[in-house]
Amino acid sequence: MAQILNPLAAHIQTVKKRLIIIGATILVALMVAFAFSGEMVAWLNRPFPNPLVFYGPTEALFASIKVSLLAAVLASLPIIFYQCWKCIEPALLPKEQRWGVPLFLLAGALFAFGLIFCNLVILPLVIDFFVSFGMDHDVTPELSVGTYIDFNVKFLLIFGCAFELPLILTILARVGVVSAKVLAKYRKHAILAALILSAVVTPDATLFTMLLMAIPLMVLYEIGIIGARIFGRETPTEVSVPLDPDLPIGPAGQRVR
Repeated sequence: MAQILNPLAAHIQTVKKRLIIIGATILVALMVAFAFSGEMVAWLNRPFPNPLVFYGPTEALFASIKVSLLAAVLASLPIIFYQCWKCIEPALLPKEQRWGVPLFLLAGALFAFGLIFCNLVILPLVIDFFVSFGMDHDVTPELSVGTYIDFNVKFLLIFGCAFELPLILTILARVGVVSAKVLAKYRKHAILAALILSAVVTPDATLFTMLLMAIPLMVLYEIGIIGARIFGRETPTEVSVPLDPDLPIGPAGQRVR
């Protein structure tokens, strides 16, 4: 029992150490990013022509903290990915380890591309649509900084995560969980799921923002099908278990290399 608990305790201690490193990195990056929070708020305010206002004593402060935290997490992604990789690396086979670093880099690149696409394409369209709609009805636009930053941060995180969809589908096809034929067969179901998900996760439930979220999801799903067709397996992987009880299968909790 002690031989089992000692490796488990060592693994838990290692995980705690890496979580502390990640937390400390984000905290340091947050303090640095907070010094530039004004510039970041001004950058997000580009699509809106009027200056932002605040209605509570702490609203501007918390808006600056929120945008600084987002920037801190993005700046800390290399450290976060590295610590996660070092945590799972011992459990992987040598062949799997060779794919680990490229997959982490690709995941980070897709997340960053989702943020850029949202910031440069989606957010200007959404904000211009709603501001123009209000002005057409003789309503003067006056947005609070807290609501505006919250709206922007939610959109950025949603699109950053959504752009991971092709990679996830490709990995699932590669390990044999799904295939390109199955993904193509359930395309209609995926479209319906994209519409429902867009209605749930978008900050407002209007048809315009739903479509701005759902259409990129559909395109990303199609890219995932292409990736599954190129890199995936034709049929799900079948795991064969030796029937002869005399054959060694390795101790519990260990993988035979």
